[in-house]
Amino acid sequence: MAYIPPHMRRSEDVRKASPIPETMQPQFQRNMNLRASTSHKNKCGKIVYARHAISKWFAIGLDDDGQFPPNIHLEPISLEHVESKSGQKPLILVNSFVTEDDCKPERNCSKSPWEIIAENVQQELLSSFEILRKEMDDQGSEKVKPKLVARLGKILFHGSHSMALESVNKIQVEEDILRQLKRSMYTNIPSSFMEIIIDGVVPVIGVDFEGERDAYIVKLSDNTRPDATISCKCSVMANKKLVLNEVELNPVRQMVIDVSCLDKNLDLRLMVCTKKILTTLTDDEKSSISDLINSAVLDSDMKGGLRWPLGASSGGRFSVIATWHTVTKAYKSSSFKLKVRDADRFDFKSGSGETEREIFSEVEKNCFRNTGTGS
Repeated sequence: MAYIPPHMRRSEDVRKASPIPETMQPQFQRNMNLRASTSHKNKCGKIVYARHAISKWFAIGLDDDGQFPPNIHLEPISLEHVESKSGQKPLILVNSFVTEDDCKPERNCSKSPWEIIAENVQQELLSSFEILRKEMDDQGSEKVKPKLVARLGKILFHGSHSMALESVNKIQVEEDILRQLKRSMYTNIPSSFMEIIIDGVVPVIGVDFEGERDAYIVKLSDNTRPDATISCKCSVMANKKLVLNEVELNPVRQMVIDVSCLDKNLDLRLMVCTKKILTTLTDDEKSSISDLINSAVLDSDMKGGLRWPLGASSGGRFSVIATWHTVTKAYKSSSFKLKVRDADRFDFKSGSGETEREIFSEVEKNCFRNTGTGS
C-alpha cells in the first residue's frame, strides 16, 4: 500500500483531510516550498522567550499545610497534535472529587482563589512590566505591541517516560516532581463552558459586544532569518480572495505564570508578551509575501482552511509553515477585551492539525505605560 502523509489521511474526527492527491504531493511541496528548508537548522515556529523572561507555576486548592490533597493525581491524556510533536502523551492534574458540573468539596479558606492568585503573581507582573517598558523605550521608532493575556484551559505536563510513570503511580502528587516537568497549555474549551461565559458572565462584567471577525493567519519561514516566524494577518474580500492586513514577527514571551486550579476543571495562564510589526519591508519582500498570500485559495475541506494551486511560489525565500482560520467574537470594556475564538490550525512542519474553541482576555499597551512599580 502506498504511503499516505499524515495530513492526507481520512479521519472520523473534526480534523479535516487534505484534498491534494498523493501523487501530486511531492510536486506540490516543491512548487509551494511549504516545508522549511533543510539546508540550515530552521528554528522558526518555535516559542520565543525574552532574555529576562519570567516563568512560574503554582497551584491553588492545596490543603491547609500547603500539600496536594490525596484526591489529586496525574493522568496521561491523548492529544494527537501534541503527541505528534513530542512522541509522548502529556499529563494533566486530575481531581477525583470534581465532576463535570465542576462541583467541589467544601473548603474553609479565609482567602478567595482570586486573592491567592493576585498575591502570587503581583511581584512578577510588576517586574515584567518594568523590564518591558524600558525595552519599549529603547525600540525607538519600531512598532511593538505588548499585551497581558489571560487564557483558560488545561495545563499539560511533559517529561521523560520514567518520570511520567512514577508520577502517575503516586497517590500523593509532589510539587518537586511537577516543577521538573515542562509545561504547555491546552486551550480547547468545552462548548457548555463557553455558553456559560457568553450567556452568564459577559452580561455582568461590564463588556460590550464589539464584533465578529473571520480571519486567516499564514505563518511563514524566511530562509534569510532561520530563527524568525512571520505571521501574515489576512481578511477575506468579497471575491473570496485574501487581502494582507498586517505582517508581524513571532511573539516574544516576557512572562508566563501557570496556575493549576485543583478545585476546577480548567486552569489559568497569565502571559506578558510582545509582537513586532514589520514596517520596514523592502519592495521585493512585500511583493514576495503578497504574491504568496494572493495566490491562496479558500478551501473549507483543507486543514487550516487554505490551499495553494500548483505552480504558486514566493520566489524561494519564504515558505508556508502553518495556516490558521479563526472566527473571533470580541467583547470590550474600557480596560480589557474578552475574546471567544474558534480556531482551525494546520502545521506543515509536523503534518498535524487541530480545531479548538478558546476563550482569553487581553489588556493592551496602555497598562504598560500607566503601571508603576509602586502600584
